[in-house]
Amino acid sequence: MNRFSRRVFLKWQAGAALSLAGSLTVLPKHLWAESTPDIAVAKGSPAAATRAAVELLGGMGRFVRSGQRVVIKPNMSFDNPPEMGTTTHPEVISTLAAMCREAGAEKVLILDHTLRGAEACLENSGIQAACRQVPGSTVRAMDPPRGFVAQNIPKAGHFTQTEVMREVLESDVLIAAPVAKHHGSTGVSLSMKGMMGLIANRSQMHWQYDLHTSIADLCRLLKADLTVIDVTRALTTNGPSGPGEVIKLNKVVASRDMVAADAQAVSMVPWYGQRIPPSKVKHIRLGHEWGLGRMDVQNLDVRTVSV
Repeated sequence: MNRFSRRVFLKWQAGAALSLAGSLTVLPKHLWAESTPDIAVAKGSPAAATRAAVELLGGMGRFVRSGQRVVIKPNMSFDNPPEMGTTTHPEVISTLAAMCREAGAEKVLILDHTLRGAEACLENSGIQAACRQVPGSTVRAMDPPRGFVAQNIPKAGHFTQTEVMREVLESDVLIAAPVAKHHGSTGVSLSMKGMMGLIANRSQMHWQYDLHTSIADLCRLLKADLTVIDVTRALTTNGPSGPGEVIKLNKVVASRDMVAADAQAVSMVPWYGQRIPPSKVKHIRLGHEWGLGRMDVQNLDVRTVSV
């Protein structure tokens, strides 16, 4: 047991067991017996739904092994409270961090390149405070140029090079954990769009390139091993910073496939009062066409559970 004394670790385990008791999910036995779905949708409180969605995919142990380093990428770019729907619910992130540690992760980093003041974003989003309860996890906002490394994007024909957080490149597992929200430039902001928060210069994606195409290109390099989308509430207008209309859905979507997870979330939310098919979001459509994932959720195994 490195990094911790055995006493500290046992104390944390006991505390975690108590604090998570309300969120632990006992799924129906027939759901365990079946093969894992392409997409899991769980309805419930943020913590319970997060745990249930990952359990439907076979549990965190399918994604994280003992001793590995994990990076979780939330939305915490804005110094807004959770109820505004601009940042990932803190209980979603702390539950994911706890599940990674339970699966044996040596280290869990929650990282974002915030758009507003780092300290205020970490504090007002509630994510830093929620993750203090999970030893071995660290919440950090990183600003360029320190800690970013130039990377070529393989097979990209458009956005071919960028600078990525070193700790992301050195991690074993990448988990995308965005909140579902409207975006003024791209229609929606979900897991694919969220990868922009792991690079140094995202402005050039807006002004130097076609934004949708560069997002799909970026996902050739930064492809999450697990995507967990917070749809407990969705900001359906005036994103990404708000304030806007927030709809409570009390759901969490999980998948191994970023494109599929984004497509499922798009299908579930009435964006600015309209239902929009995933194909209308260009970067999702490109991700599907380029073989980065699937947006045809009607042909996928989508399993739901209420907890």
